[in-house]
Amino acid sequence: MKVVRVAVTVAGLTLSLLAAQAQQAGKVWRIGIFGTPQSPPQQRLWDAFRHRLRELGYVEGQNIAIEWRSAAGRLERIPDVAAELVRLKVDVIVGGTSATATAAKRLTGTIPIVMMSGDPIADGLVSNLARPGGNVTGLSTLATDVVGKQLELLKEAIPRVSRVAILWNPDNPFHATQVREAEAAARELGVQPQSVEARGPGAFSAMGKHVRRRSSSWRMARCSFNIAP
Repeated sequence: MKVVRVAVTVAGLTLSLLAAQAQQAGKVWRIGIFGTPQSPPQQRLWDAFRHRLRELGYVEGQNIAIEWRSAAGRLERIPDVAAELVRLKVDVIVGGTSATATAAKRLTGTIPIVMMSGDPIADGLVSNLARPGGNVTGLSTLATDVVGKQLELLKEAIPRVSRVAILWNPDNPFHATQVREAEAAARELGVQPQSVEARGPGAFSAMGKHVRRRSSSWRMARCSFNIAP
């Protein structure tokens, strides 16, 4: 149900941005989506997104065309994929994550961008949540605010925990913010944080096995690999 609500909200924001543009009879609106369905939750998200578009009268092959693009979980490819969507001159870009929305924003100040970000202010996507301004709007999970609470709950559940490993991707700017929050929260709880850098899904898996031998517990920073930009 949460996935459906997110999809419905994103669809509504996307259409509101299209509606704000000059109407042209018979125009086929082009929606650039930064991401592809690569897991059941992602498939449900995009299925619900398209379903909501149809409910509002926007049907693929009739009055909208969706351009799907993906970096296949490789952060270094995100700027190139963003550039491709901009070159296609889509009418709106659905950015998906902080990294993808940031890449798109650097390339265009005119194409509207719909993002889903943990902290869009810290990520430099918007200057104010109430009035984002510019060409970026969307949803914020404010994930950095809950990192401390997550560690607090971990400490309550496992009082003897003394070390916690934090797996993160240094190529993802949002991760740096999360790591700082996690390290500060861990120290306040008397827990020793262990920051572990890993790039790519394979590296995360390998490092996960390594830190299990050295730490009492571990958490993974929210990563765009989970959303497959």
